[in-house]
Amino acid sequence: MTIPNINLRDLVDAGVHYGHKTQRWNPKMKKYIHSTRENVHIINLTYTVQMLEEALKAIEKVVSKGGKILFVATKKQASLQVAELAVETNQYYVNHRWLGGMLTNWSTITKSIKKMKELEQLKENPNNEFTKKEILKISNQHEKLVKSLNGISEMKNSPDLVFIIDTKLEHIAVAEANHLNIPIIGIVDTNCDPDLIDFPIPGNDDSRRSIKLYCSLIKETINSNLSQIQEAGEEQVDDKMKLEKNNRNNSLDQENNINKQEI
Repeated sequence: MTIPNINLRDLVDAGVHYGHKTQRWNPKMKKYIHSTRENVHIINLTYTVQMLEEALKAIEKVVSKGGKILFVATKKQASLQVAELAVETNQYYVNHRWLGGMLTNWSTITKSIKKMKELEQLKENPNNEFTKKEILKISNQHEKLVKSLNGISEMKNSPDLVFIIDTKLEHIAVAEANHLNIPIIGIVDTNCDPDLIDFPIPGNDDSRRSIKLYCSLIKETINSNLSQIQEAGEEQVDDKMKLEKNNRNNSLDQENNINKQEI
């Protein structure tokens, strides 16, 4: 199992080193700040590379065991990229609004997901007898639920890992994951608290280019490991088939020997 190489030049080009203005910083991030430029904190990318590698290894470990990851990013510049990442890697996501209790009150969330699916059936039923006004109301209810719940509609249990972009904005998700002892990987900008995150990654959480780079590295990590798992499974099947074939040949040889002896 391997993780992709992290190129320092790629991090710089993506603007990962740009933090927030100095007046918006969290003192707990002091260790990860390299310098200040025009009242903006510059993140030390040496730490970013090291901690990004640790985070990718954590993702690799979860995926190799068949675990599931929940991606959380509701800010505009990250929401679409996170949804695409989750869909392409067969994981879960929340990219519209974090509803309180999405992890800690799963029974209530499950009822909302069930309601969403029921409304979808009502919408698509050509034989329904609703008025246009009633259909519009059903559609609005359904769309509202889809925005918040579509990314976790197939999630049956708590995820094995949560990945969060902007841990300050998604503080409720952080609190719920910590309450349930679910490991968190988080992009922590200079205004965040790294102590709340199991695998903090110091970096820009606002730039689209930075977010695209994070998602690209995670996608490569997940897909490469899934491919290796699939190849290993196919090899096991081939070995099993070869073994069965050898056993059948041995059985035939034994039968032929017995027949010769009887003759």
